[in-house]
Amino acid sequence: MRVLAVGIATLDIINTLAAYPAEDDEVRASSQRRARGGNATNTLVILSQQGHQCSWAGVLPRESDAELVLSDLARHHIQHDLCSRPAQGKLPTSYINISQATGSRTIVHYRDMPEYSFEAFERIDLGAFDWVHFEGRAVAELAPMLEKTAGSPGVGCSLEVEKPRTGIEELLHLPDIVLFSRSYVLSRGFDQAIDFLRGLGDCPGERHVAWGSSGAWGMDSSGKIVHSPAFPPPVVRDTLGAGDVFNAGVIHSHMDGGSVLQNLTHGCRLAGYKCGITGFEGKKLV
Repeated sequence: MRVLAVGIATLDIINTLAAYPAEDDEVRASSQRRARGGNATNTLVILSQQGHQCSWAGVLPRESDAELVLSDLARHHIQHDLCSRPAQGKLPTSYINISQATGSRTIVHYRDMPEYSFEAFERIDLGAFDWVHFEGRAVAELAPMLEKTAGSPGVGCSLEVEKPRTGIEELLHLPDIVLFSRSYVLSRGFDQAIDFLRGLGDCPGERHVAWGSSGAWGMDSSGKIVHSPAFPPPVVRDTLGAGDVFNAGVIHSHMDGGSVLQNLTHGCRLAGYKCGITGFEGKKLV
């Protein structure tokens, strides 16, 4: 399948620590690496590994750090010709601490770049794609992108809703799949994924909520709710990007004709395996 994802790429500076430090501590990292990050491009890497032809639409400034992103995209056979390439600006940067004690990660993100615009998206021939995946970011730009995609025959669509964004709830009827994060559900006042899904009422398409070690829940257009357990690895090494891997697993299974439960389970299996390795290069992610 031909897949387009709209969202960001980042420079990730990743420190591995024995344990997360307390405030005002000074600690030594056991390792450090620089990598391409960003939800949309992480998801594309996994979809590319699963055999899809992938393209990214985002903002990539013409500066030295962008070369790391371009190199990694090329290595994973992801096209970037639909990106906006401003002459000025700095690639968004995430400073990430991974605790070896828990496998969890803490992120400090710095961004000084415009979002990908509808003006740029409007020029894309969506007939060249079978599926479009969106990060739920700048709602004013996102709304017409989703409307254009929903009105394009033969093109499927998914939306990741990771953080609260004013007005994003008004767009949930447009995608075929909506992928909610646990943090978003908690921000809406729900402490159980199943209660949140029930509260959505009549929604077209699939709705999924990833819930960490408790697995994930999904709901089809009839309101039926299903659950998949988590598939934790023997040792949790790196949870960074596990949600992006889950999203890719759900999307891949859906495009392959899977049921809501099959899609959910495939996403959980991939995310669980990813938590047991560093980065996204594990052979079982293929």
